[in-house]
Amino acid sequence: MDPSACYAARSTNIGKDATMMWIDGTKADQVDSHAAFRGTFELTASAEVEFRHLGASCYVIWLDGQLLAEGPPRFTAAYPQYQPNRVELPAGRHVLAVQVHHEGVTTRLIEQMPPFLHCVVLAAGRPLSVTWKANQLEGYAAQVRRISPILGWVEWCDTQVDPADWQQCDFDDSTWTTPVETTRQLGDMTALDCAATFFEHHDLSPSAEGPLAEVFGYERDDISTRFFLRDQTCERLPAEGRWRRYDLGRMRLGRPRFVLDLPAGAVVEFACCESLSHGRVGPWYTLSLGPTCTLDHYVARGGRQHFMPLTPKGGRYLEVHVLAPPDHVHFISERFVERVYHDQPRGAFVCDDPLLNRIWSAGIETYRACAEDAMVDCPTRERGQWAGDVVSVGLDIAAAGYSDLRLARRALVQCGQCAREDGLVAGLCPGSIHHMSTYAAQWISAAVHHWELTGDLDLLRQLRPFAERNIEAFEKFNSDAGLRDEIGWGFVDWGYVRGDDPSDTSLNLHYLAALRDMRRWCRALDDAAGDARYQKLEKKMQAIISVWFDRHRINDQPDWEKIGYHRAVLAMRQGFFTQREIAEGLEFVKRHLLNCFPNDPTAPRLAHPGLRESRLITPYFAHYLFPLLIERGQMDFVLDQYRICWGWMLAGGYTTLLEVFDTRWSHCHQWSGCPTWQLSRYVLGLNPRYDLRPRHYEMCLTPGSLQQASGRVPLPEGGQIAVDWQRTSADRIEYVVESPVPLTVSVAGGELNVEGKCVLPLSLRGASWVVAGRQADG
Repeated sequence: MDPSACYAARSTNIGKDATMMWIDGTKADQVDSHAAFRGTFELTASAEVEFRHLGASCYVIWLDGQLLAEGPPRFTAAYPQYQPNRVELPAGRHVLAVQVHHEGVTTRLIEQMPPFLHCVVLAAGRPLSVTWKANQLEGYAAQVRRISPILGWVEWCDTQVDPADWQQCDFDDSTWTTPVETTRQLGDMTALDCAATFFEHHDLSPSAEGPLAEVFGYERDDISTRFFLRDQTCERLPAEGRWRRYDLGRMRLGRPRFVLDLPAGAVVEFACCESLSHGRVGPWYTLSLGPTCTLDHYVARGGRQHFMPLTPKGGRYLEVHVLAPPDHVHFISERFVERVYHDQPRGAFVCDDPLLNRIWSAGIETYRACAEDAMVDCPTRERGQWAGDVVSVGLDIAAAGYSDLRLARRALVQCGQCAREDGLVAGLCPGSIHHMSTYAAQWISAAVHHWELTGDLDLLRQLRPFAERNIEAFEKFNSDAGLRDEIGWGFVDWGYVRGDDPSDTSLNLHYLAALRDMRRWCRALDDAAGDARYQKLEKKMQAIISVWFDRHRINDQPDWEKIGYHRAVLAMRQGFFTQREIAEGLEFVKRHLLNCFPNDPTAPRLAHPGLRESRLITPYFAHYLFPLLIERGQMDFVLDQYRICWGWMLAGGYTTLLEVFDTRWSHCHQWSGCPTWQLSRYVLGLNPRYDLRPRHYEMCLTPGSLQQASGRVPLPEGGQIAVDWQRTSADRIEYVVESPVPLTVSVAGGELNVEGKCVLPLSLRGASWVVAGRQADG
């Protein structure tokens, strides 16, 4: 069925005060087309003005000629959310200018829908009269190339065709047409329930530059190959232009914004990439389910001119090619405008090992690069809101770095809203929607964990109907042997070897964890009946899994080799073995890690997603494994794994974390950042437990052989807890904690009340650090 068939549309000429509008004309609904809107309004006195805006696909807004905002925040038709921006403005005339790109295709960000722009202006909560004018931007050629099959379109624009400086206040729009009112079959529009993205401007200096000459084909034969094959030395060809290359410092999602002085007809192309190929930018993304092209093409109108693509793209390296007589190419301003959700981190971590400090920071910067209007897996090839990235590592890294966890909250809600007809919550949404069994199970555990981190019981109330239907969906595919594969892709890890059993034990273990957390969910909402109902399902699944492990024993001992790495870790997390067996299991897991790359440089490499090989490890699965080791006295082993495996990434010159321990995947993937949250949590020593009561923490200090650490732990309501400790002897630590608000901290033997600065002498008793010389409260 054509997705647009589910929308009703009508058009009438409306003039002023449009709330949902689009351009009129024969090309109004053309796929991959651009439209310009100008809205003029007057203020009789200075005021704070609120702009509420939403569109069906990518747009950028200028206010009085200056960049204001971009959108839309990703949404589904049933649950649209407008984005509010507030600005203090003086009295007088003001102009909004909006460029909207009607993509007309489903992408990872948003589903295909007919185009519209919603924009209202309010002062003191009351709508202002806005006169809107609109114009088709004819200079953009349609459907030249997709960025990839899962993203939108490249921009191919002859700027000579469209009016210059139409975003400026003094532009004469008298010849433009009046937009038409448009209605779409959308749900009730509500305010965005997280912060809006903002623009972060970076001044650029080229890392390399030189002359340029064409060597390949007609202009559109193969535009990315033509870009890549240009002669950048011109030793045997006459120079036909100039090129410059830039290192953005780390992976960034955004837009180049250049001012160039060029002759009319000059060609300007921008391209980005994650890493250089043969020393230059290759305009492609890997692992994108089809052909890719990361360049944009513009023809200059002549003279001094701004160039900035509308659609942001991600990469670490940027290259600009200008085809014009070299002596007539002048670079006036070179900037990169990054699409950002988080500012600098509020959390911090420093210890006596500089490499661990770099790894912590790389994890935070990777997360920042993956935080836009959603918490995405990577800012380049995907930009998809995958539940597995959000509900596992992403949520904990966010809590280590920031007070604001609303991106994770919004993702949990959208996964529920995009559930399958049978109730299974989405594993990817809200654009391209996919349903995955393991991610649906992890979603339940993540909602409960979000409650632990924030105390947000309202979210559990809001998501309760989705959670119940999610469990119902699982049970429809349950059998005496466990969950059937028909439920949906059970992603456990890259390289994971499932085995030949009729049911995947790793999936069953994820589901068991979900059932146990569903019981906690019910108890949090005082639902004893629900708790009892899910207890029955828990016992059934536990029995199924126990039978499987009983079949994998030799001489009444677990056969770890046949159980395998992933099932062993997930089962130990769920308490399937005795303490002695867990100790043996962890030794098996440690041997497995040391036998894999990058611990063993000769071990197999995870070269591509289709590889199935038991002798592999990934950064993602360490999120589940390392707490088992840390909490059982193996912190020094874990710290060495950080140094060897994550240190291998940084030794390669990467400033964000690779998706896996191989360079042929994404070079910026936030699910690889578990060392960041684990160092904050265990080495600074405070574990948030807002599910017990507000501002309650558990002391979980596990420093290994580190001698000193300090940092900040963000409070979910804002502000930070400062921690600074020094080892004074092998078994003694002076631990200083300072909080702007009263806290309670559970320690061995009781609780401490902390307000302001508190110095705690700690001594090691067994495996726990206890307060020495002071009786804990309670």
